[in-house]
Amino acid sequence: MARDTSDGTPITAKAELVEHLEAGCKPESDFRIGTEHEKFPFFKADNSPVPYEGERSISAILKGMQGKLGWDAIMDGDNIIGLSEPSGMGAISLEPGGQFELSGAALKTLHETCRESNRHLAVLRGVAEPMGIGFLGIGGSPKWTRAETPRMPKSRYDIMTRYMPKVGTQGLDMMYRTCTIQVNVDFSSETDMRRKMALSQKLQPLSTALFASSPFTEGKLNGLLSWRGDIWRDTDNNRAGLLDFAFGEDFGFERYVDWALDVPMYFIIRDGRYRDCTDITFRQFMNGALKGEIAEWQPTMGDWTNHLSTLFPDVRLKRFLEMRGADGGTWRRICALPSFWVGLLYDHGAMDEAEQLTADWAIADIHRLRDEVPRLALKAELGGRSLVDIARDVVAIARKGLKSRGNLNSDGQDESVFLNPLDEIVAKKTTFAEDLLSLYHGRWKGSVDPLFEEFQY
Repeated sequence: MARDTSDGTPITAKAELVEHLEAGCKPESDFRIGTEHEKFPFFKADNSPVPYEGERSISAILKGMQGKLGWDAIMDGDNIIGLSEPSGMGAISLEPGGQFELSGAALKTLHETCRESNRHLAVLRGVAEPMGIGFLGIGGSPKWTRAETPRMPKSRYDIMTRYMPKVGTQGLDMMYRTCTIQVNVDFSSETDMRRKMALSQKLQPLSTALFASSPFTEGKLNGLLSWRGDIWRDTDNNRAGLLDFAFGEDFGFERYVDWALDVPMYFIIRDGRYRDCTDITFRQFMNGALKGEIAEWQPTMGDWTNHLSTLFPDVRLKRFLEMRGADGGTWRRICALPSFWVGLLYDHGAMDEAEQLTADWAIADIHRLRDEVPRLALKAELGGRSLVDIARDVVAIARKGLKSRGNLNSDGQDESVFLNPLDEIVAKKTTFAEDLLSLYHGRWKGSVDPLFEEFQY
């Protein structure tokens, strides 16, 4: 999330929180695609991490990007922590360890999404290359220890850093040493949201497998193909993972609100300052938990919006649905991830077919798959079939869905062209992570340093 909000509209009843989510429903003609991707900045001279401050730094890159784009600075105190397009069409933000994130605009086609990523990376290179800085798209930081990783001066991250070790073993690695590609998709009704939530939760482990790209930690093999996927197994299970209740036929906006109300908060913002609220839930907040402690103790819609952004299930509900299962990756994978989900979720025939394919998948199977995929990726099995065989079927369904949308570029290509990287993975039966391992054991001679040169943006 690029900017925490300070919307001061008071909350007087739970129904208002439900209505806030329900307001995301829109006609299918208004469906859009919002793509987010993160990458690690590094100094090309020695593959070391880039600090926040200095002449060659993350803050200097942000200021340079501001000069090129004319976007508004997002500040935390005196520190620039992001940029926002003035009309709200996109933002640039910083993850805790300096991971540079583009939160893309809500766009109509995947062709537009890929052009947006191209433009962003071109401007970013133009600013960063004179500083000797490059960017790596991969799921997990391959070389640096957590102590070597810089910390961004964002108040919410200070609160999270203190809190994470209390609720899981891998939360700090999630914050400081992972990168992702995500896509945000729309829904037309509560029923449509329910169907998309259930289907995409079932298929999220497949997304993790297809996009696995994090086999290294601190310069060594970590025994995994998606370290990032494994990290999410024990980050903060009160607010992350699979939501079993979201598979129910009665699942809807109110049920999600009830769950969110009982998840511990991170913070509220008052007078521009962040107050640590990790000791209370939002329900307790609404029941007056801070009354007598602060003057403005009443909850606001800004507080609720910020709270929703601190929940981390594999599929997150806001006024849209966020697909959160994939590792970060190269430029082609930035385009492939939204293509995968849009092909499945924005075409009625494709969605029906994908639901039929997954109809007999039990919740216990999804949990098991989620546990096995970080290590096995496409070699995991479900229902007696390997995940690579299931992937072949699912990608084919997504391709049909994209072709039926009929959106062509100037060369006459439809959106399914962006699924080609996934076709290659399925045909080879090896993930990007496994390709990296082959290079590590072969031409790279047991070093991760060539990764920075060969796979930077």
